[in-house]
Amino acid sequence: MNTVFHLGSSAMTPACRILFAARCPAPFRFVSAECRHAGSMGALSSFRFDFGRRLLHANRCRAVNVGRAVEEVRTGFCFAGSGFGRSGDLLKSHGLRGNVSHRGAVVVANAVRSLSTSVETRVNDNNFERIYVQGGMNAKPLVVERIDKDENIVGGEDSSIEVVDDNIDLEKSQASLNEFNDVGAKREESQVEKEAWRLLEEAIVMYCGSPVGTMAANDPGDKQPLNYDQVFIRDFVPSALAFLLKGEGEIVRNFLLHTLQLQSWEKTVDCYSPGQGLMPASFKVRTVPLDENKVEEVLDPDFGESAIGRVAPVDSGLWWIILLRAYGKITGDYALQERVDVQTGIKLIMNLCLTDGFDMFPSLLVTDGSCMIDRRMGIHGHPLEIQALFYNALRCSREMLSVNDGSKNLVRAINNRLSALSFHIREYYWVDMRKINEIYRYKTEEYSTDATNKFNIYPDQIPLWLMDWIPENGGYLIGNLQPAHMDFRLFTLGNLWSIVSSLGTPKQNEAILNLIEAKWDDLIGHMPLKICYPALENEDWRIITGSDPKNTPWSYHNGGSWPTLLWQMGRPELAEKAVALAEKRLSEDRWPEYYDTRTGRFIGKQSRLFQTWTIAGFLTSKMLLENPETASNLFWEEDYELLEICVCALSKSGRRKCSRGAARSQILV
Repeated sequence: MNTVFHLGSSAMTPACRILFAARCPAPFRFVSAECRHAGSMGALSSFRFDFGRRLLHANRCRAVNVGRAVEEVRTGFCFAGSGFGRSGDLLKSHGLRGNVSHRGAVVVANAVRSLSTSVETRVNDNNFERIYVQGGMNAKPLVVERIDKDENIVGGEDSSIEVVDDNIDLEKSQASLNEFNDVGAKREESQVEKEAWRLLEEAIVMYCGSPVGTMAANDPGDKQPLNYDQVFIRDFVPSALAFLLKGEGEIVRNFLLHTLQLQSWEKTVDCYSPGQGLMPASFKVRTVPLDENKVEEVLDPDFGESAIGRVAPVDSGLWWIILLRAYGKITGDYALQERVDVQTGIKLIMNLCLTDGFDMFPSLLVTDGSCMIDRRMGIHGHPLEIQALFYNALRCSREMLSVNDGSKNLVRAINNRLSALSFHIREYYWVDMRKINEIYRYKTEEYSTDATNKFNIYPDQIPLWLMDWIPENGGYLIGNLQPAHMDFRLFTLGNLWSIVSSLGTPKQNEAILNLIEAKWDDLIGHMPLKICYPALENEDWRIITGSDPKNTPWSYHNGGSWPTLLWQMGRPELAEKAVALAEKRLSEDRWPEYYDTRTGRFIGKQSRLFQTWTIAGFLTSKMLLENPETASNLFWEEDYELLEICVCALSKSGRRKCSRGAARSQILV
């Protein structure tokens, strides 16, 4: 059966409760995440936090289940209160076996089952149990050192976990952040930067007295915010990096833990539930009135069931994993990655992404609008942006997962996919003058395992603009690849993240930056950075976008300029030039979401003002330029071992030829 563990203390008042929704048999079907306060919203100010001791004053945590009350744990693991002082008694009172180690660690048998490393969908799995933890930075979290069981290998029911008090790790991470902040404080901030920090702090969203994220836009003059007043996982990433680089890790830690809790919720659209592991696109803190002048705060996630067009948040889980690694790299708080709930969250996302299907390619197959471009723009299939984020998330997961009997199958699947995906993108998505000329001379209708034109691409698909546009020493990864279809548009986010994750070869990554420099007027213009180039116009716009009035040519996703992309530029001299260009206008223009026209001269016609990730992208860019060593920690180096891994060598299909050597030949040493 599915079990919900609540770890808390009931010794404090007023009530603060965190409720979790999990896949459970009736009557445990739905549970929500709530925080109750006495009085009005002003009561939030009554909460006082002591980071050093991680004590949350005047609150208590409890779990409530619809249909049946879950018995409260009176003492022990309260992440918003007391510590591990009576943990041994607590375990015995619940029939659990355990002992205390030299670090105050508790070894618990039968408390939790580790996840299977199978990459199959686990939607209806009845033998799936989880531990959920609460409290953010003001808590004593669980840390999982080992998960010893693989359901596919070991038939036994027992597994053991080691629970560690990570007070020392958190204190060290805070000291590291403070030291980093002292270094960054040497340069006096400009007035534009001071304004940006003020606006970013005003956009912070509080939940139960703790910061949990930043709203997408905070325009006081906007009377119809739609969902721009919500916290988006994708949008929060540049905000999170800005806070981390400034030495403020609490909000990022809280964000990672609360969104992880939302991962377990039931997701239903028209009576259908997607697979386990899906992260929400966004969430909103709602205030619900109760009797006797009481209110409670509730986290209300959106998994796409309320989004315009009902788009699926495919990239949310990938961004979450990427941010989790960045948090550890900058703060040094690697204990967060080792916690049982965090390890479980990583496995759920990876299992969902690695589920076998009908597709013949290692790239992820997604619908239109499943990433930053969340409207119809003809990117359905295998868009580069998703593949680049997927590759980065795979590398992050491989680094963060604890390797043991409970995860070795998953790690093996990750390694195989990394190898296949890197080869696929480098070989078939790359275009430069030489490759375009090769496509120009393609023969079609080839039926052979040795075919040159494997995807049956017709030479007439090469657009006329591309032949004269691409420079001699530059190149890029195309936007999409499917049978008989190559999308030759340049999507900047996918190409930039291919550089960040080393999805492209070193030679290809250098060529992408050369192209951006050579085509500065087209891709940067008056405001960096074009989200894609060129824009869809005339009949292409009408057919592909469905005559979308927001995605008109050179606007929004259709060739608009997005300042938030600044922080992802990989060459310092280019980034400095672009940041200086943006700094001249962003404050004066009130921090728009995007800019219109071919050169980014006008503020977008439907652009939100005081857009948070525009503000955060600018701040993050400035700090990364000042701290290149920290910036280098967020980039991945080329993994030469991946080039030696070939799934074909393990196959018994009798395949006669493998072109793996083509990828190795492109390495620039």
